[in-house]
Amino acid sequence: MPLTRRSFVQLSIGSMLSTSAGRLLAQGVSPHKAQSMARPPASGRPFNAHFVDIASAAGLRAPVIYGGVENKKYILESTGCGCAFFDYDNDGWIDIFLLCGTRLGGDPPEATNRLYKNNRDGTFTDVTEKSGLGAVGWASGVCVGDYNNDGFEDLFCTYFGQNRLYRNNGDGTFTDVTKAVGLWNDQPRWGAGCSFVDYNRDGHLDLFVSNYVRFSFEHAPVPGENSNCNWKGVPVECGPRGLPTGRHSLYRNNGDGTFTDVSQQAGIAKATESYGMTVVAADFDEDGWPDIFVACDSTPSLLFMNNHDGTFREEGVVRGVSLSDDGMEQAGMGVGVGDYDLDGHLDLFKTHFAEDANGLYHNDGKGNFDDVTRAARIGVETRYICWGAGIVDLDNDGHPDIFMVTGNVYPEVERKLPQYPNKTPRAVFRNLGNRIFEELGQEAGPAVTEPHCSRGCAFGDFDNDGDVDILIVNLNEPPSLLRNDLKGKQNWIKVKLEGVKSNRSAIGARVLVRYGGKVQSQAMLSQSSFYSSNDPRLHFGLGAAGSADIEVYWPNGFHEKLKGIPANQLVTVREGAGIVPSRGWASKK
Repeated sequence: MPLTRRSFVQLSIGSMLSTSAGRLLAQGVSPHKAQSMARPPASGRPFNAHFVDIASAAGLRAPVIYGGVENKKYILESTGCGCAFFDYDNDGWIDIFLLCGTRLGGDPPEATNRLYKNNRDGTFTDVTEKSGLGAVGWASGVCVGDYNNDGFEDLFCTYFGQNRLYRNNGDGTFTDVTKAVGLWNDQPRWGAGCSFVDYNRDGHLDLFVSNYVRFSFEHAPVPGENSNCNWKGVPVECGPRGLPTGRHSLYRNNGDGTFTDVSQQAGIAKATESYGMTVVAADFDEDGWPDIFVACDSTPSLLFMNNHDGTFREEGVVRGVSLSDDGMEQAGMGVGVGDYDLDGHLDLFKTHFAEDANGLYHNDGKGNFDDVTRAARIGVETRYICWGAGIVDLDNDGHPDIFMVTGNVYPEVERKLPQYPNKTPRAVFRNLGNRIFEELGQEAGPAVTEPHCSRGCAFGDFDNDGDVDILIVNLNEPPSLLRNDLKGKQNWIKVKLEGVKSNRSAIGARVLVRYGGKVQSQAMLSQSSFYSSNDPRLHFGLGAAGSADIEVYWPNGFHEKLKGIPANQLVTVREGAGIVPSRGWASKK
């Protein structure tokens, strides 16, 4: 009988770790490869989701500046940044926040983070200047959460140099309170992923931050300088291998508007140093306490399990989410979280580098994962470098699909090796409902096959029409806004949570929705995809079901049940009070 992935890596931990000393002899990124699976015949089933890029018409025309266009000298120019769908003004319509980078030779006038207000008519207005969110630098990730429980969502943004916490003032403006709350770095660091998380369940959002590499312009090697600065014989930017790894941080919310670094006492600093990227915090073992997953580039990914006493233990290898199914390191970047097989447990999807398969990991409900990439037929696609991703129901049939964006990190390679283009299409895997996926292209609309060099993406319903739209960061061009023009009459329900004893954003909550004999689990996340944050209204496609039962596992341990809720509406659930009016909700339908 074949070994499971988890038992295999337990047997081979010693062997795997013995190879780590040889990383410096390899190329800069994990060289792990996976032979692509043969594509089965098309199912022929219609796909009712149809995506069209309306960014320009919607007013999203400013480019996301990030490093050189034709060449990248340093890895800092290539990793890119994320974005957020969030309702900053509590009017019931999802707004847009886009991070941005800059260039080595100086800051172009377009190089700034941007906030766009939803005009409720399919268009957005740039309100960056008024909001106080304009900033120039090498931005990485964003996570959203109400850290001070005042009812307005705040933003934490990671950077190379200095991370920033923006407090939402509730009047359309934000204030940079990084130094005042104790989150200022004494030395420059490369902040990467981040997530608000109430790890000690005291009702106040704490903060986890991953760090990518220790980088400085003074000491960074340049393309071709050593073996970590070549890819397929072409001189390219160096790293991450060959560069010092990052150290990750956990900050405890003191409940008075300030934070304290508890990385040492919480056990985070004991974990193997790694090239940390996207951070996802959710209750993966269903014990009522949030755990933390960090996708790591070219080092084992990390899974911190909550000990319920303010400390964590890192168990990524033994739980099956650190390595490939043959026990090797991969270039982990983006993370999707969802319940792809409708068994009520939170599964993981992790994106990887070109010529490697992206990983789908099945959760047994106790936080143990098995790699089902090939069994689910995700392994048919290995051509692209993949970034932001989500396990989301695109066609409302009740079976969550997988969406991801792609794009190269070495734009100069295309000139010598045209089979590795800089701009590549998006990928859609339609869930066939039997734990198997089918990759789609043009069937999902023209916006899926259009090539871009993309990084972060966020999922949400910007036009309140009951389906999932997608915001995408494209490097050195304007973002994409993929409107979902869904056909058919499939039903849906959205769940918005308001914590009372739990943190106001309800981050860490787990929601089960039962419909038509099915059950689906979702989590309230602060960050996922790649460095990005999704619409906080959890969206469940219901297929033909006209109603649903909803169960909420609140972050503080309270369990709430709602029976027979009619479909095709947003349901706002306040902790301990049940359904309350949905503030500001207005639907086009």
